[in-house]
Amino acid sequence: MNKELYIGVMSGTSMDGVDTALVEMVNGKITLLASADYPIPDQLKQRLLNICIGQDTNLVEIGQLDHQLGHLYADAVNHLLAQSGYKAEQIHAIGNHGQTVFHQPTGDSPFTMQIGDANIIAAKTGIDTVADFRRKDMALGGQGAPLVPAFHQSIFESKASSVVVLNIGGISNISVLRPQQPVIGYDTGPGNMLMDAWCERHIGEKFDRDAQFAKRGHVDQALLASLLEEPYLSLGAPKSTGRELFNLPWLENKLAGYDIRHEDVQRTLCEYTASTIATEVIRYQVGEQPQLLVCGGGANNPLLMKRIAELLPEWQVGTTTEKGVDSDNMEAMAFAWLAHQRMHNLPSSLPEVTGASKAASLGVVYYADKAFYAEK
Repeated sequence: MNKELYIGVMSGTSMDGVDTALVEMVNGKITLLASADYPIPDQLKQRLLNICIGQDTNLVEIGQLDHQLGHLYADAVNHLLAQSGYKAEQIHAIGNHGQTVFHQPTGDSPFTMQIGDANIIAAKTGIDTVADFRRKDMALGGQGAPLVPAFHQSIFESKASSVVVLNIGGISNISVLRPQQPVIGYDTGPGNMLMDAWCERHIGEKFDRDAQFAKRGHVDQALLASLLEEPYLSLGAPKSTGRELFNLPWLENKLAGYDIRHEDVQRTLCEYTASTIATEVIRYQVGEQPQLLVCGGGANNPLLMKRIAELLPEWQVGTTTEKGVDSDNMEAMAFAWLAHQRMHNLPSSLPEVTGASKAASLGVVYYADKAFYAEK
């Protein structure tokens, strides 16, 4: 039996905290052993948001944020270890996605930038760390995203009907598993990102708990139609997006000329997310019992889940938790799995998903120097 422990670290486009997951890998099978959330300081989050929406920055600020995030991720890992009772020497490696501050997969100079110095993570935790997962895929002509469909393929199976895994974080992305067909995966559009931003601005909450804000409003059909005109939605896969497109300035531009209540905007944004998801998912209906398995923060939004189910009446809509994989920890677990693949030089990308010329073992290994921080 080949048993190893890994930790996955993910902060995501929502930036609502750092998710950590400690998993056991046994002969390719993954089991969640422990998980924890770690807060992102408000000031750090705001500085990151400013960069993501294209505000002016400089190399000094990028360098400072890279350093601060490295410490934050290391502290999140050490918090998980302290809480769970596991020791650093028991962990084979950390998989750390880093914080995406800009993602531009097309054009003359495609690039993606994730920050959070993995040297600091490796040194401060004493654990080898795998990071920089996206750029090799882009070097091979791919989008560098999404990366989780390969993980979804490894844990879910499509026998006679479609299985679509939907992650609703800041952005929504799908992994499409159909019988005897290649995996498809891409970003469908916004997830919680616009709802969270509008909620924080107008009621001072980081997210719309139990959709109470949205439930007070009504869908504005004219605004919804305007939002649905976004060109990204009509692009074919492979495609990926992020906060550099779907952000508050984008929404404010769409709202120009509208006289609409704040709660009606929130309700319309919820409908927008549900509609853009359902429009894509329904394309892949195969068999008599297609399943949509939802994970990520959006799985906890009852109104969003209700609307998705209503828009997909022929689908069995549930969460990945019901299938044995905790919906809140799916992405962190995915990066633990990606670290395992890299440490064993196994492929972890799907060219049919990202558009890359070939599969690769993604990520760069940063080896731990246990002495420096141990002495401090």
